[in-house]
Amino acid sequence: MSVLRQKRPRLRLDRTAYHELREEVLARDGWRCQFCGSLNGVEVHHLESRSRLGDDAEENLITLCPACHRKVHRNRAVV
Repeated sequence: MSVLRQKRPRLRLDRTAYHELREEVLARDGWRCQFCGSLNGVEVHHLESRSRLGDDAEENLITLCPACHRKVHRNRAVV
């Protein structure tokens, strides 16, 4: 007999609230990639992805440049 795991609801913000949170995370991280220090075209990355019930919450977000962001997704690197 298998036991189904109960999924907890994740915190997913509406577009306006997410944009505000994104700006807060970028400011918190000094608008720098937290891997290489680049200031170019920084993006916000979910540490625990939304598809794995990752929340839209400050503690689940980090600033990365596009190159480091791609590396994280391509290699599934641990942030």
